[in-house]
Amino acid sequence: MANEASDKRKRSAGAVTQAPGRPAKLQVGALCWRRTGAGKIRILLITSRDTGRWVIPKGWPMRRRTEAEAAAREAYEEAGVRGETGPGVGLFGYDKKLGRDRWMFCVVRVFPLEVREMVRKFPETGQRRVKWFPVEKAAERVDELELAAMIRALGAALAGGEDPTAGAAAATTAEN
Repeated sequence: MANEASDKRKRSAGAVTQAPGRPAKLQVGALCWRRTGAGKIRILLITSRDTGRWVIPKGWPMRRRTEAEAAAREAYEEAGVRGETGPGVGLFGYDKKLGRDRWMFCVVRVFPLEVREMVRKFPETGQRRVKWFPVEKAAERVDELELAAMIRALGAALAGGEDPTAGAAAATTAEN
């Protein structure tokens, strides 16, 4: 059963109140997935550096990169994975800790990323835990309700034979 602190974090982005005149900041994230040899879907989660929560790789948009390319780059930097992204699958909001008693509300645009390669050494090696989860376990581990729903929807689409990278103009990798 979830504890009270976890229940407080498990909320909708719409439930988060923003100080007047302080708009949400946009981030981009990669919902990383792969198929096992047995054909089962696995979702990659990492721990945040500040609180240790299970999250997806995410960060700020980057100059001269599309949002999907920036999300793929974050996946490489934070988790050591490379692959192909698809069109955005949704948004979720969360409170980003900036320092002691300082928080910023962020909205994350999420792009599915089919992992084709994992490397042992990457920019944030040793700073986070990186772990593959079955779809339902991944959805249970994250605190954001919208992100949990996206994980479940992606899992269902993949189980139904859909290709979340379809529609992508070209392969987008962490090296673009």
